[in-house]
Amino acid sequence: MTVSTEPTNVEPIPSQAPQALRPHAEDAFAAELTALAAQDDRPRPERWKLSPWAVATYLLGGTLPDGTVITPKYVGPRRIVEVAVTTLATDRALLLLGVPGTAKTWVSEHLAAAVSGDSTLLVQGTAGTPEEAIRYGWNYARLLAHGPSRDALVPSPVMRAMAEGMTARVEELTRIPADVQDTLITILSEKTLPIPELGEEVQAVRGFNLIATANDRDRGVNELSSALRRRFNTVVLPLPESADAEVDIVSRRVDQLGRSLDLPGGPEGLDEIRRVVTVFRELRDGVTADGRTKLKSPSGTLSTAEAISVVTNGLALAAHFGDGVLRAGDVAAGILGAVVRDPAADRVVWQEYLETVVRERDGWTDFYRACREVSV
Repeated sequence: MTVSTEPTNVEPIPSQAPQALRPHAEDAFAAELTALAAQDDRPRPERWKLSPWAVATYLLGGTLPDGTVITPKYVGPRRIVEVAVTTLATDRALLLLGVPGTAKTWVSEHLAAAVSGDSTLLVQGTAGTPEEAIRYGWNYARLLAHGPSRDALVPSPVMRAMAEGMTARVEELTRIPADVQDTLITILSEKTLPIPELGEEVQAVRGFNLIATANDRDRGVNELSSALRRRFNTVVLPLPESADAEVDIVSRRVDQLGRSLDLPGGPEGLDEIRRVVTVFRELRDGVTADGRTKLKSPSGTLSTAEAISVVTNGLALAAHFGDGVLRAGDVAAGILGAVVRDPAADRVVWQEYLETVVRERDGWTDFYRACREVSV
C-alpha cells in the first residue's frame, strides 16, 4: 500500500516581494514627498516635482500646515542647502565638496529624489570608470549584427537624464580618471552629448542638471581640471560645528539604520554616542574639548559617517550578544578599528590618548577599561 506524504488542506503561502535593505530616498520618504507636493503652491522649475522652497524643507525638516512632520535629512547651515537647491534651478551643475563623511552622497541622493523623484540615475566614480559610463555604450550583439543604430546604443544615466529632463548624479568625481572626467565638459557647457557614430546628438531638455560629489582628502583622487571646475557651482559641506550637532546627526541616522535592521534603540545609548563623538572630535581636531591638552591626530578621517558605523555596530553587538542596551564594551572595538588604520603610528596615538585623556576623565572608567581590553 502506498501512503501519500503530501500535506492536505494546506493553503499556499502568498509570495511577498523581498524588502530592500536600503530603499532609495524617494521610496523611503515617499509619504513626506507626497505631502509636500500636495501642499506646495510655490512656482516650480520645469519638470521639478517640488518647488525650491519645498525641496529645502524636505532636506532641512519642518512642519507643514496640515501638521505633517518632515524629518530633517541634513543637519547643518540652512544657507548651504538653499544655495545647492538654487544652483540646480539654474543651468549650472552642482559640486558638493567636503572631507569624507560630511554627507555629500546623502545630500546628493535626497536632492535628486526631491527634484526629479528619482535618485537612481547614478554614475559611481572609481579609478576604473570608463568613458562609456558617462556618455553611452553599445549592445555589441546588435552592433555586430546590424551596425551602429539607436537600438544598439546603451544610454548612460547622464544621457537618460538629459533626454528626460532629470537630475543625474556622479559620485566620487575625483576618483574618475582625468580624461574621463573631461567627458562632462561638453555636456555641462553645451548641454549636448554628440553621438558621432550615428551623426547625431542628444540635447538636454529643460529640467536636466547634474550633481557631483568629490573630496580631496582621501588617497587616490584626481584633481579636477580648471575647465571642468568652472562648469560647477561648488558648495562645501562642512563638518558639524558643535559636538551637540554631531551627536544629533549620529543619533538620528543610527535610529533610522537601527529600525531598518530591527535593532533595539533608546535613550540609554545616548551617553555612548556622545562618548564616540567626543573621541572622534578630539582626535580629529588635535585638542581636547576643553582646549587644555593638545593631541596627535591619527591618519584616518574619523568622520561623522564612521561614528555612525561604530555606533550601529555597537547596537548590533548589544542586541545579539548583550542585553540590548548600548554600553562602552559594545563600541570599544569599533572605535579602535576606526582610529588605528596605520598599525604602527596610529596605535601610538591611540594609546597616548587613552592614558592621558580617557583614563583621567571623570565617569569614563568603564570606557577606559573596555578600550584597554580590545587594545591589548
